[in-house]
Amino acid sequence: MSELVDTPTVQEPGRDATYWAKPVDGLRVGDISPEATNLNVEGKQLSGPLAGFGQMWQKTYRVRLRGADVTPEQVIKLWKENFATFWPAGNRYFGGVGMEPGQVAVLNLAGPGGMNAPGGGPLISTGIMVIYADDESFSFMTPQGHMFAGMITFSADQEMNPVSGAEQAEMTTCVQVQALVRASDPIYEIGFRLGLLKQEDIFWKQTLTALAGFFGVQGEEPDLKIVLVDPKVQWAQAKNVWHNSAVRTGLYIMAAPVRWLRRQMN
Repeated sequence: MSELVDTPTVQEPGRDATYWAKPVDGLRVGDISPEATNLNVEGKQLSGPLAGFGQMWQKTYRVRLRGADVTPEQVIKLWKENFATFWPAGNRYFGGVGMEPGQVAVLNLAGPGGMNAPGGGPLISTGIMVIYADDESFSFMTPQGHMFAGMITFSADQEMNPVSGAEQAEMTTCVQVQALVRASDPIYEIGFRLGLLKQEDIFWKQTLTALAGFFGVQGEEPDLKIVLVDPKVQWAQAKNVWHNSAVRTGLYIMAAPVRWLRRQMN
């Protein structure tokens, strides 16, 4: 019997390896606009859904671009290049042009109805990292302290819809946001159970409605599918409250007079 030789093998990179971000020890924010309130991102670790505290939810928001002559690739290309253009008023995204794997962006988020903090600043300063991007989709993961621990994927595809009164069928491009998330810490979980979770639904529905409107689609209400993946909370992750971006942003806002006084004294 011949002897088996354990020879090392070299694995070729997967076909989509270039679409994935490389692992990082901590997030690094590059050059961004001086208008950004840059807090709670630099040096933070990524925080996937398993690292959160609250119940785990999968939420899928989807809108059909009926009548629009546009391919999924064209939609995603435009969405990448103009991402925050379609966000509700008062919310801002500070990142590079397009969506490249590994790209880190700072988010300045408003409250319900576009409400900002006194002085016009954001209620929450946080961020995201692009962990995947190809021609038909891109995905974010949140850092420690974000409202959610999780991942959000933005995609476009086509589905077949029967034409009314005809035997033929037509292909319609659809745009989707799918979030697999859980509240990062007990403070966020309490807020979500008191109704703030619905604000996230409003945010992404308005975003998809604005995106559809850019392609001339009016009156198409985005669908929402909600699945409770895990009803339990993870008490071992209660310590995440230390990184809470809302609390830290609030403390930063409250300290504004102190920072102003120091500048005057220098």
